[in-house]
Amino acid sequence: MRENWVVAPEFKELNKQLRQAVAQFDQTGELIVAGDRNTIRKVEINGSWYSIKRFKIPNAFQSLVYRFLRKSKAQRSYLYGMKLLAADLGTPTPVAYLEQFGLGLKQSFYISRHLDYDLDFRVLIHKPLYPDRKKILRQFTKFTYDLHQQGIQFLDHSPGNTLIVKVGEDYHFYLIDLNRMRFGTMNLENRMRNFRRLWLSKAMIKVMAPVYAELYGESTDHIHELMLRYSGQFQKKITAKKVRRRRRRS
Repeated sequence: MRENWVVAPEFKELNKQLRQAVAQFDQTGELIVAGDRNTIRKVEINGSWYSIKRFKIPNAFQSLVYRFLRKSKAQRSYLYGMKLLAADLGTPTPVAYLEQFGLGLKQSFYISRHLDYDLDFRVLIHKPLYPDRKKILRQFTKFTYDLHQQGIQFLDHSPGNTLIVKVGEDYHFYLIDLNRMRFGTMNLENRMRNFRRLWLSKAMIKVMAPVYAELYGESTDHIHELMLRYSGQFQKKITAKKVRRRRRRS
């Protein structure tokens, strides 16, 4: 079986320990996520903690696509993480990735520094009275604007994919699940559409729209209308899908 094992330059001295942790994935560290698609474990190496993500084994067709036509999710996670850091935007530090190939891609892993965080964006949705909620939303809007200004369109910009750390009186934001991004200049419609997966309430949009409007140089009313429109369309679409699934099961 052919392997592609890449370690970031600053972690080269841990090459052997990192590779061993991947080889012993099922027996090492602490299980954090055991999903249908991906599994994540937290491991300690030389006094520091790392997160290792094992991606679901692709089907036969996908494995050939990842072998010959498209970068694997592990490789994209690593490369896109490096792009975020180069743009001074938050993500857990990329450390390494591994691809294992037969005829096609068999398994792949992505390693990053483990991040201890205070909350993720979902908390702001489910807890309207969360302390500093408005302040966090305003600072998050600035973070998303900075993403857009750097030409980074995070396609999975959803509630579970932003981790939040309080630093002093401010909040820092870290993106995870990085394998789906586009790069290039974004017009206003694309920027506003990029907020749609965050499942924003009308109250949240009311807080966020003026911040983006001031940064972008657009009227608050226009930004508010676009955010509301794209968020509403997405939420209706997802709700309709759930209703159809329930009907099929009944």
